[in-house]
Amino acid sequence: MAQAQSIVVTTHGRYLVESPVDGPPRGLIVGFHGYAESADRALERLQSIPGSIRWTLVSIQGLHRFYRGRSTDVVASWMTRQDRDLAIDDNGAYVSAVIAAVTGESPVKYPLVFAGFSQGVAMAFRAACASATPVSAVLAVGGDVPPELSHAQLARLPSVLLARGTRDEWYTTAQWEADQVRLRAAPVDLVALGFDGGHEWHADVNRASAALLERVGR
Repeated sequence: MAQAQSIVVTTHGRYLVESPVDGPPRGLIVGFHGYAESADRALERLQSIPGSIRWTLVSIQGLHRFYRGRSTDVVASWMTRQDRDLAIDDNGAYVSAVIAAVTGESPVKYPLVFAGFSQGVAMAFRAACASATPVSAVLAVGGDVPPELSHAQLARLPSVLLARGTRDEWYTTAQWEADQVRLRAAPVDLVALGFDGGHEWHADVNRASAALLERVGR
């Protein structure tokens, strides 16, 4: 019977950076897209948050690229269940390298905020919990808190916005409520936002995100 083996290789990742429109940056927001999306889509979501034009925005694209359906649109995924732990390690090193590159070219390092949608939520939480730089907040929309993160790791997060649409079939009510229990037990300053919508980045999310950014960016 064949035995599965793993090998470490070098690959190239893609990320987008947008500097503040005017004046020095108030901080750094790092965004992660959902499954079968791109860094461009995640950047659009960050740009839609009121006041985000005063921050440096970084949108990181998953390493696993593919074409969406039969189109020529290039999208990406963060991982599958195959070699999951190795993928987590790879993604963690990738995100750290991107942040090091961005902060090496810019004076901004803090406040540091991570934002994720759907599959990107897990990435936002993992990156925030592993960050060498203190994290101010996590904006999490339509995705759950990774099960492997410990109580002590979650306790590193000062503030979290955990948002879910009331008609979201992917991020269930039961999972959302369970995640709230975990985060409050850490304890984390939690804003649990339920909005009238589905699996989406809603206008209510933008308003709540703007309020949180205003608080941590003072």
